[in-house]
Amino acid sequence: DPMMGTAATMQIEENLALAARRGKPRTLRPGITKADRAFYREQLQILDLGLEDRMTTKVGLLSGGQRQALTLLMATLQQPKLLLLDEHTAALDPKTAAKVLEATQRIVEKNHLTTMMITHNMRDAIFYGNRLIMMYEGHIVVDVSGEEKKNLTVEQLLNLFSRASGSDEADDKLLLS
Repeated sequence: DPMMGTAATMQIEENLALAARRGKPRTLRPGITKADRAFYREQLQILDLGLEDRMTTKVGLLSGGQRQALTLLMATLQQPKLLLLDEHTAALDPKTAAKVLEATQRIVEKNHLTTMMITHNMRDAIFYGNRLIMMYEGHIVVDVSGEEKKNLTVEQLLNLFSRASGSDEADDKLLLS
């Protein structure tokens, strides 16, 4: 849900400040310094959504895609050991989802983050990342990487899943869910 993970009534820079200080001791220093603003501006530029010029805008005024991208950025400010993305574009229209996925890729590559992305979009599963795992009834039934993954088509992936799982559930509903 793009509305989760941010404080709608606070400004973009205030949300970023909260995320940047998560788990750190509180002090009496100013909430957001010039150096903080410069850092947030630089980080927002990675998203390529123009948010670096709107840092004093209340987050509640952003579109779902802008908010989702901001949430992603906030989650990565402290360099997590593992970034878990659970269908983080599911609530977005296709054009906005593509922008958020592109921003995700830029952030993950820039910060060298180990990332696990859960998706039902087979095209995205093939295109993004360096390893693709499909599960059925709690078990890994497909695990591809390297050249095998790069050369996969959606149809081949669905056939792999169908053969490995012994299920006929690998049809268009996987693509549409």
